[in-house]
Amino acid sequence: MALLEVKNIHKSFGGVKAIQDFSIEADAGEIHGIIGPNGAGKTTIFNTISGVYTADSGEVYLNGTQITKLEQYKITRLGMGRTFQNIRLFQGLTVQENVMCAFDPQSRYTVLGGLLPTPKRLAEEKRGKELCEKYLEIVGMKDYLKERPENLSYGMQRRIEIARALMCEPKTLLLDEPAAGLNPTEVGELTELIRRVSKQIGFAILLIEHRLELVMSISDLIHVQNFGKTIAVGTPDEVRQNQEVIEAYLGKED
Repeated sequence: MALLEVKNIHKSFGGVKAIQDFSIEADAGEIHGIIGPNGAGKTTIFNTISGVYTADSGEVYLNGTQITKLEQYKITRLGMGRTFQNIRLFQGLTVQENVMCAFDPQSRYTVLGGLLPTPKRLAEEKRGKELCEKYLEIVGMKDYLKERPENLSYGMQRRIEIARALMCEPKTLLLDEPAAGLNPTEVGELTELIRRVSKQIGFAILLIEHRLELVMSISDLIHVQNFGKTIAVGTPDEVRQNQEVIEAYLGKED
């Protein structure tokens, strides 16, 4: 069984069919790109998979556990990490504090430990700090532990967001337009980072992105959405040559 299995999900808002019969299987070490014009339903797919919305029908499995109707925090605990199109770091907190925020759901101490500095709680805090440093090193931000994100470049803030998602110790990572707002140099660095963490950590990655050069260069499979429907699934080369995909992006000649 794949790490993430999405089977025939549908989601409507009133008369708008945002997702129509979407399916995907993503396994460890695989990168799946999801592309399509604005309004194609890409972010709605992420929201439905991660528990922000509940699918009208269909099923979602994470590492063999059905998560279709689970609350979002339970899905996170089971191993789903996510970043968002708009950076959502906390101003006023340091880089370390921002990343550590994601460790709370993974902490393993009792209610008593929340009130008193018990040995178990102290051990968990030490484990959290070690994980934080580990993931910040992976994304190249370990030297900025005590900095505040608002004082750093946009590209650095994106890396911090990825480190925070990694703190959930995910089996599947959802990246929602991680290259938004980045300059060409930062896009190249981000591309290498995504490729590296995929191999180094070995989880499944789902990627929504408008920068097609990024998607085409790192995706094993690409799923093309248009008006809520999947119009193509294939390798980057297959998708590039698909006439329906070309028409969805460029229009059809009369």
